[in-house]
Amino acid sequence: MQKSIAAYRISTSVMLSVFVFALFSLFSSSHCFYLPGVAPRGFKKNDELQVKVNKLSSTKTQLPYDFYFLNYCKPSKIMNSAENLGEILRGDRIENSVYSFNMRVSENCKVACRVKLDDESAKRFKQKIDNQYRVNMILDNLPIAVLRHTDGTQPSLEHGFYVGYKTDSQYFIHNHLKFRVMYHMDPVNDQSGFPVSDDARIVGFEVIPYSVNHEYANWDDKNPSLITCNSDTKFIPGNDNPQQVDKDEEIIFTYDVSFVPSDVKWTSRWDTYLLMNDEQIHWFSIINSLMIVLFLSGMVAMIMLRTLYKDIAYYNQLETQDDAQEETGWKLVHGDVFRPPARSELLCVCVGTGIQFFGVAVVTMIFALLGFLSPANRGGLMTAMVLLWVLMGLFAGYSSSRLHKMFKGSNWKNNTLRTALLFPAVLFCIFFVLNALIWGEKSSGAVPFGTMFALVFLWFGISVPLVFIGGYMGNRKSVIEDPVKTTKIPRQIPEQAWFMKPIFSILIGGVLPFGAVFIELFFILTSIWLNQFYYIFGFLFIVFVILLITCAEITIVLCYFQLCSEDYNWWWRAYLTAGSSALYIFLYSVFYFFTKLEITHFVSGVLYFGYMLIVSYAFFVMIGTVGFYACFWFVRKIYSSVKID
Repeated sequence: MQKSIAAYRISTSVMLSVFVFALFSLFSSSHCFYLPGVAPRGFKKNDELQVKVNKLSSTKTQLPYDFYFLNYCKPSKIMNSAENLGEILRGDRIENSVYSFNMRVSENCKVACRVKLDDESAKRFKQKIDNQYRVNMILDNLPIAVLRHTDGTQPSLEHGFYVGYKTDSQYFIHNHLKFRVMYHMDPVNDQSGFPVSDDARIVGFEVIPYSVNHEYANWDDKNPSLITCNSDTKFIPGNDNPQQVDKDEEIIFTYDVSFVPSDVKWTSRWDTYLLMNDEQIHWFSIINSLMIVLFLSGMVAMIMLRTLYKDIAYYNQLETQDDAQEETGWKLVHGDVFRPPARSELLCVCVGTGIQFFGVAVVTMIFALLGFLSPANRGGLMTAMVLLWVLMGLFAGYSSSRLHKMFKGSNWKNNTLRTALLFPAVLFCIFFVLNALIWGEKSSGAVPFGTMFALVFLWFGISVPLVFIGGYMGNRKSVIEDPVKTTKIPRQIPEQAWFMKPIFSILIGGVLPFGAVFIELFFILTSIWLNQFYYIFGFLFIVFVILLITCAEITIVLCYFQLCSEDYNWWWRAYLTAGSSALYIFLYSVFYFFTKLEITHFVSGVLYFGYMLIVSYAFFVMIGTVGFYACFWFVRKIYSSVKID
């Protein structure tokens, strides 16, 4: 016994050490994280600034590509910036570029390079222009943006700039970039009031792209001079001679840079980027919908409690009367209500997986509320979710094993193994197929072999052992005792009314939870598929809490009606009633696909529905578990409150 305890402690410490090491290694390669209100060292005048290039992205194809997939200017040596797990999964590739300038030193018509297009290069440029690809760049961890012309007072930005544009049958490339860098100075004075530092911090990075067919007399690689513009002459917008994209075309890439002082402080520099939605968020509409859902849920709960208290008082009064009357309603099935359901092991696996997802969702939102998952930490959200999924395997194994023991299961190890493998296996199979399609399109969004191996290691090397540790702990706990005894022979369930049929009640039960989240779901889908930032996690947390309350209440109400109609098969129906809201989420994603997106490629459509299927499946197991445990608590509560012989 002592040896087993010692071995258990050693295995636990080893697994926690491995997890901490993986957490440190995956986050250590991410971008620097700055605490709220704490700014990094600023830049002095003439300090060199290096623009980094990110992926090429398109809302039409949803397939990211490496910046140098197109024949852009390349530095002598391409160096990849350190990437974390989330960046790799999102297809981000951050590399150095030829675009560089000095802090607070404006420059005009600086030549980046000269490129001659061959047939393949011209074809790739044309394809990317047809698919409305955008170029993404980064300066001081700020993404490049294009100022959108709107009538409103609030400035609006678009993430990245288009590769080019098409007029009739001709293609033109944006080869001249006018960079606009906003900076903020926090003067530091000595005791006498004289400034001792002129450091400035970058608070904005914008660009205006142009297409210019540059001309030159004699080309000199060391000191190129253009007729179109030069270091003394700015490029004047309105050039009627844009640069065409075609075979054997010679393209000269140039750029300007100007520095503009700004009143925006460094801690607020992301505020403008977080307002990139095409439509203003209708706060009144969202809050109104949430209040209606909350009000309806409160009314249902009040009616439920009043009716239930009357039932309990009536049943207990019958027990004290001399002339016992025949039992009716939900008390009649007290000998069958805790009978283990069919496919009880699968239910244990689903509940354990739901607990795992619930833990991931709650902890992720808490970290996001505290500011640890800001957009400045690229890939941090995805990395955190993967690592939290691995860590929460401990709770998945524990809850699954406890439920398995209550159902009088005989082999907790097999049950734990299914909990550790079932959902990740389904997820991995879908992900592998989608990744193969992305790889076939030569997209940078394809997860490389090394990262795939790291994911498999996190699964089998850390997650599976943690699930078994949780299963072992849950199996050692005492069995959950039922408040009433279960009879040996199950009673016959009477014929149910049409509105109490399982399929109808399950589908009806998912409507209200979906109504609590569908407005917020629109903004989440927009941020994911339309390349926009989502950062209203405080409001999302409120929606999440209301969703949990709504799921619990509607599932309890339908379970009560089911028991009153003498149908005691509530285990699976409680799980499916709440989980059915995932079906409506998937149907809404189909509606969103055909009404909001412009995806026409077959592979892109498969990717969209594949990823939305994964999201809906994850939502199903999480919300289904919430409904299950709400009914589990409710049924135990009411049957422990009545006197039963």
